Amino acid sequence: MSASLDAQAESTQRRRYLLLLTAPVLVLLVLFVYPVMGLLTYADRQGSALSNMAIVLTEPLYLTVFWLTIKTAIYTTILCVAFGYPLAYVAINLSPKLQSIVVALVILPFFVSLIVRTYAWMVLLGRKGLVNSGLQALSLGEESTQLLYTQTGALIGMTYALLPFVVLTCYSVMNSIDQRYMQAAYSLGASPMQVFLRVFLPLSMPGVLGGSILVFIMSLGFFITPRLMGGPSDLMVAMLIQHEVEMTLNWPLAAALSLFLLLVTIVGFIAYARLVKLESMFEGSR
Repeated sequence: MSASLDAQAESTQRRRYLLLLTAPVLVLLVLFVYPVMGLLTYADRQGSALSNMAIVLTEPLYLTVFWLTIKTAIYTTILCVAFGYPLAYVAINLSPKLQSIVVALVILPFFVSLIVRTYAWMVLLGRKGLVNSGLQALSLGEESTQLLYTQTGALIGMTYALLPFVVLTCYSVMNSIDQRYMQAAYSLGASPMQVFLRVFLPLSMPGVLGGSILVFIMSLGFFITPRLMGGPSDLMVAMLIQHEVEMTLNWPLAAALSLFLLLVTIVGFIAYARLVKLESMFEGSR
Protein backbone atom coordinates (compact mmCIF):
# COMPACT_ATOMS: atom_id res chain seq x y z
CA MET A 1 0.00 0.00 0.00
CA SER A 2 2.83 2.38 0.94
CA ALA A 3 4.70 1.61 -2.29
CA SER A 4 1.57 2.33 -4.32
CA LEU A 5 1.10 5.68 -2.60
CA ASP A 6 4.74 6.58 -3.18
CA ALA A 7 4.46 5.71 -6.87
CA GLN A 8 1.27 7.75 -7.16
CA ALA A 9 2.91 10.74 -5.43
CA GLU A 10 5.94 10.47 -7.70
CA SER A 11 3.71 10.34 -10.78
CA THR A 12 1.81 13.42 -9.60
CA GLN A 13 5.02 15.28 -8.98
CA ARG A 14 6.33 14.34 -12.42
CA ARG A 15 3.14 15.67 -14.04
CA ARG A 16 3.54 18.93 -12.13
CA TYR A 17 7.10 19.28 -13.39
CA LEU A 18 5.98 18.64 -16.95
CA LEU A 19 3.21 21.21 -16.56
CA LEU A 20 5.71 23.78 -15.30
CA LEU A 21 7.94 23.09 -18.30
CA THR A 22 5.12 23.54 -20.81
CA ALA A 23 5.26 27.35 -20.90
CA PRO A 24 9.08 27.62 -21.23
CA VAL A 25 9.09 24.97 -23.97
CA LEU A 26 6.37 26.81 -25.90
CA VAL A 27 8.28 30.09 -25.59
CA LEU A 28 11.46 28.35 -26.78
CA LEU A 29 9.64 26.86 -29.76
CA VAL A 30 8.09 30.18 -30.79
CA LEU A 31 11.07 32.48 -30.17
CA PHE A 32 13.96 30.18 -31.12
CA VAL A 33 13.02 27.06 -33.06
CA TYR A 34 10.56 28.80 -35.39
CA PRO A 35 13.01 31.61 -36.36
CA VAL A 36 15.77 29.04 -36.96
CA MET A 37 13.45 27.11 -39.27
CA GLY A 38 12.77 30.39 -41.03
CA LEU A 39 16.52 30.84 -41.53
CA LEU A 40 16.67 27.40 -43.11
CA THR A 41 13.87 28.42 -45.48
CA TYR A 42 15.61 31.64 -46.49
CA ALA A 43 18.95 29.88 -46.89
CA ASP A 44 17.30 27.48 -49.34
CA ARG A 45 15.94 30.23 -51.60
CA GLN A 46 17.62 31.12 -54.89
CA GLY A 47 19.67 27.95 -54.73
CA SER A 48 20.08 25.15 -52.25
CA ALA A 49 20.99 25.75 -48.63
CA LEU A 50 24.07 23.57 -49.12
CA SER A 51 25.34 25.77 -51.94
CA ASN A 52 24.93 28.89 -49.82
CA MET A 53 26.75 27.20 -46.95
CA ALA A 54 29.48 26.15 -49.39
CA ILE A 55 29.94 29.80 -50.35
CA VAL A 56 30.34 30.71 -46.68
CA LEU A 57 32.90 27.94 -46.16
CA THR A 58 34.96 28.59 -49.29
CA GLU A 59 34.92 32.36 -49.74
CA PRO A 60 38.12 33.82 -48.17
CA LEU A 61 36.30 36.99 -47.07
CA TYR A 62 33.76 35.09 -45.00
CA LEU A 63 36.38 32.82 -43.46
CA THR A 64 38.49 35.85 -42.54
CA VAL A 65 35.49 37.55 -40.92
CA PHE A 66 34.62 34.43 -38.93
CA TRP A 67 38.20 34.10 -37.73
CA LEU A 68 38.28 37.77 -36.73
CA THR A 69 34.98 37.34 -34.89
CA ILE A 70 36.23 34.30 -32.96
CA LYS A 71 39.53 36.03 -32.15
CA THR A 72 37.71 39.13 -30.90
CA ALA A 73 35.40 36.98 -28.77
CA ILE A 74 38.42 35.22 -27.23
CA TYR A 75 40.17 38.51 -26.45
CA THR A 76 36.99 39.94 -24.94
CA THR A 77 36.51 36.85 -22.78
CA ILE A 78 40.09 37.01 -21.49
CA LEU A 79 39.78 40.72 -20.66
CA CYS A 80 36.42 40.23 -18.91
CA VAL A 81 37.82 37.43 -16.75
CA ALA A 82 41.01 39.40 -16.03
CA PHE A 83 39.01 42.38 -14.75
CA GLY A 84 35.90 40.64 -13.47
CA TYR A 85 37.47 37.98 -11.24
CA PRO A 86 39.47 40.42 -9.06
CA LEU A 87 36.42 42.70 -8.76
CA ALA A 88 34.23 39.81 -7.61
CA TYR A 89 36.96 38.67 -5.18
CA VAL A 90 37.22 42.13 -3.67
CA ALA A 91 33.44 42.38 -3.40
CA ILE A 92 32.98 39.20 -1.37
CA ASN A 93 35.57 40.39 1.15
CA LEU A 94 33.66 43.59 1.87
CA SER A 95 30.97 44.09 4.48
CA PRO A 96 27.43 43.04 3.48
CA LYS A 97 26.40 46.67 3.02
CA LEU A 98 29.33 47.45 0.74
CA GLN A 99 28.74 44.19 -1.16
CA SER A 100 25.21 45.35 -1.93
CA ILE A 101 26.53 48.69 -3.18
CA VAL A 102 29.13 47.01 -5.42
CA VAL A 103 26.58 44.59 -6.89
CA ALA A 104 24.17 47.48 -7.50
CA LEU A 105 26.90 49.41 -9.31
CA VAL A 106 27.68 46.35 -11.47
CA ILE A 107 24.02 45.90 -12.37
CA LEU A 108 23.34 49.63 -12.90
CA PRO A 109 24.65 49.79 -16.52
CA PHE A 110 21.95 47.31 -17.57
CA PHE A 111 19.38 50.05 -16.93
CA VAL A 112 21.02 52.27 -19.56
CA SER A 113 20.73 51.57 -23.29
CA LEU A 114 23.77 49.90 -24.81
CA ILE A 115 23.81 52.53 -27.57
CA VAL A 116 23.99 55.33 -25.00
CA ARG A 117 26.83 53.58 -23.17
CA THR A 118 28.67 53.00 -26.44
CA TYR A 119 28.40 56.65 -27.44
CA ALA A 120 29.66 57.62 -23.98
CA TRP A 121 32.77 55.50 -24.58
CA MET A 122 33.18 57.09 -28.00
CA VAL A 123 33.29 60.50 -26.32
CA LEU A 124 35.82 59.26 -23.76
CA LEU A 125 38.10 57.61 -26.35
CA GLY A 126 37.93 60.37 -28.97
CA ARG A 127 40.97 62.44 -29.91
CA LYS A 128 39.80 65.23 -27.61
CA GLY A 129 38.27 62.87 -25.07
CA LEU A 130 39.12 62.41 -21.42
CA VAL A 131 41.32 59.34 -22.00
CA ASN A 132 43.48 61.00 -24.66
CA SER A 133 43.70 64.19 -22.62
CA GLY A 134 44.96 62.20 -19.68
CA LEU A 135 47.47 60.32 -21.81
CA GLN A 136 48.73 63.56 -23.30
CA ALA A 137 49.13 65.07 -19.86
CA LEU A 138 51.16 62.07 -18.70
CA SER A 139 53.31 62.02 -21.85
CA LEU A 140 54.00 65.78 -21.77
CA GLY A 141 52.05 66.91 -24.79
CA GLU A 142 52.60 64.14 -27.32
CA GLU A 143 50.07 63.58 -30.10
CA SER A 144 46.81 61.87 -29.20
CA THR A 145 46.59 58.10 -29.43
CA GLN A 146 44.15 56.58 -31.91
CA LEU A 147 41.85 54.52 -29.69
CA LEU A 148 38.52 54.98 -31.42
CA TYR A 149 37.68 53.17 -34.68
CA THR A 150 40.29 50.50 -33.98
CA GLN A 151 40.21 46.95 -32.67
CA THR A 152 41.38 48.32 -29.33
CA GLY A 153 38.36 50.60 -29.15
CA ALA A 154 36.01 47.74 -30.05
CA LEU A 155 37.59 45.52 -27.37
CA ILE A 156 37.26 48.25 -24.74
CA GLY A 157 33.59 48.76 -25.54
CA MET A 158 32.77 45.04 -25.68
CA THR A 159 34.67 44.33 -22.45
CA TYR A 160 32.79 47.10 -20.67
CA ALA A 161 29.42 45.85 -21.96
CA LEU A 162 29.99 42.19 -21.05
CA LEU A 163 32.07 42.56 -17.86
CA PRO A 164 29.03 42.43 -15.50
CA PHE A 165 28.21 38.88 -16.63
CA VAL A 166 31.59 37.62 -15.41
CA VAL A 167 31.47 39.67 -12.21
CA LEU A 168 28.00 38.48 -11.22
CA THR A 169 28.70 34.83 -12.11
CA CYS A 170 31.99 34.76 -10.19
CA TYR A 171 30.48 36.67 -7.26
CA SER A 172 27.62 34.17 -6.98
CA VAL A 173 29.98 31.19 -6.92
CA MET A 174 32.51 32.83 -4.58
CA ASN A 175 29.77 33.81 -2.17
CA SER A 176 28.64 30.18 -1.90
CA ILE A 177 32.11 28.77 -1.06
CA ASP A 178 32.22 27.32 2.45
CA GLN A 179 34.67 29.41 4.47
CA ARG A 180 35.55 26.38 6.59
CA TYR A 181 37.72 25.11 3.74
CA MET A 182 39.93 28.18 4.00
CA GLN A 183 39.95 28.01 7.78
CA ALA A 184 41.06 24.39 7.62
CA ALA A 185 43.87 25.31 5.25
CA TYR A 186 45.04 28.12 7.54
CA SER A 187 44.97 25.76 10.51
CA LEU A 188 47.28 23.40 8.62
CA GLY A 189 49.85 26.17 8.19
CA ALA A 190 49.08 27.34 4.66
CA SER A 191 49.95 30.91 3.72
CA PRO A 192 47.28 33.28 2.33
CA MET A 193 48.69 32.81 -1.19
CA GLN A 194 48.62 29.03 -0.85
CA VAL A 195 45.05 29.14 0.45
CA PHE A 196 44.00 31.24 -2.54
CA LEU A 197 45.82 29.21 -5.19
CA ARG A 198 45.15 25.71 -3.85
CA VAL A 199 41.73 26.10 -2.19
CA PHE A 200 39.81 29.21 -3.17
CA LEU A 201 40.77 29.43 -6.84
CA PRO A 202 39.80 25.82 -7.72
CA LEU A 203 36.51 26.21 -5.87
CA SER A 204 35.71 29.43 -7.73
CA MET A 205 36.56 28.08 -11.19
CA PRO A 206 32.90 27.19 -11.99
CA GLY A 207 32.14 30.90 -11.86
CA VAL A 208 35.06 31.71 -14.15
CA LEU A 209 34.05 29.03 -16.64
CA GLY A 210 30.38 29.94 -16.53
CA GLY A 211 31.07 33.64 -16.99
CA SER A 212 33.60 33.07 -19.75
CA ILE A 213 31.28 30.91 -21.83
CA LEU A 214 28.50 33.49 -21.46
CA VAL A 215 30.79 36.28 -22.62
CA PHE A 216 32.25 34.24 -25.47
CA ILE A 217 28.87 33.23 -26.88
CA MET A 218 27.49 36.76 -26.60
CA SER A 219 30.64 38.23 -28.18
CA LEU A 220 30.20 36.10 -31.30
CA GLY A 221 26.99 37.88 -32.19
CA PHE A 222 27.87 41.38 -30.96
CA PHE A 223 26.93 44.14 -33.39
CA ILE A 224 26.41 47.67 -32.02
CA THR A 225 29.69 48.21 -30.17
CA PRO A 226 32.13 46.91 -32.82
CA ARG A 227 30.06 48.69 -35.48
CA LEU A 228 30.39 52.08 -33.75
CA MET A 229 33.82 51.77 -32.13
CA GLY A 230 35.71 49.39 -34.42
CA GLY A 231 37.65 50.24 -37.57
CA PRO A 232 36.80 49.45 -41.20
CA SER A 233 38.88 46.26 -41.05
CA ASP A 234 37.27 45.07 -37.80
CA LEU A 235 34.36 43.38 -39.53
CA MET A 236 32.28 41.02 -37.38
CA VAL A 237 29.89 38.34 -38.58
CA ALA A 238 26.84 40.25 -37.34
CA MET A 239 27.95 43.30 -39.34
CA LEU A 240 28.42 41.15 -42.42
CA ILE A 241 24.93 39.69 -42.01
CA GLN A 242 23.49 43.21 -41.71
CA HIS A 243 25.31 44.23 -44.90
CA GLU A 244 23.93 41.25 -46.83
CA VAL A 245 20.39 41.99 -45.63
CA GLU A 246 20.25 45.78 -46.05
CA MET A 247 22.81 46.57 -48.76
CA THR A 248 22.94 43.64 -51.17
CA LEU A 249 19.48 42.29 -50.26
CA ASN A 250 20.94 38.78 -50.37
CA TRP A 251 18.74 37.24 -47.68
CA PRO A 252 19.58 33.61 -48.50
CA LEU A 253 23.30 34.24 -47.99
CA ALA A 254 22.61 36.23 -44.84
CA ALA A 255 20.55 33.30 -43.53
CA ALA A 256 23.40 30.92 -44.36
CA LEU A 257 25.83 33.16 -42.47
CA SER A 258 23.46 33.23 -39.50
CA LEU A 259 23.14 29.45 -39.51
CA PHE A 260 26.90 29.05 -39.72
CA LEU A 261 27.34 31.42 -36.76
CA LEU A 262 24.75 29.42 -34.83
CA LEU A 263 26.58 26.19 -35.72
CA VAL A 264 29.93 27.61 -34.55
CA THR A 265 28.33 28.70 -31.28
CA ILE A 266 26.76 25.29 -30.65
CA VAL A 267 29.97 23.42 -31.51
CA GLY A 268 31.97 25.70 -29.22
CA PHE A 269 29.49 25.19 -26.41
CA ILE A 270 29.54 21.40 -26.81
CA ALA A 271 33.35 21.33 -26.88
CA TYR A 272 33.44 23.53 -23.78
CA ALA A 273 30.92 21.27 -22.03
CA ARG A 274 33.01 18.17 -22.80
CA LEU A 275 36.10 19.75 -21.27
CA VAL A 276 34.24 20.96 -18.18
CA LYS A 277 31.33 19.41 -16.35
CA LEU A 278 28.41 21.46 -17.63
CA GLU A 279 26.42 21.23 -14.43
CA SER A 280 29.30 22.69 -12.43
CA MET A 281 29.70 25.82 -14.53
CA PHE A 282 26.65 27.58 -13.14
CA GLU A 283 26.62 26.13 -9.63
CA GLY A 284 28.43 27.16 -6.55
CA SER A 285 30.57 24.83 -4.48
CA ARG A 286 28.75 22.56 -2.11
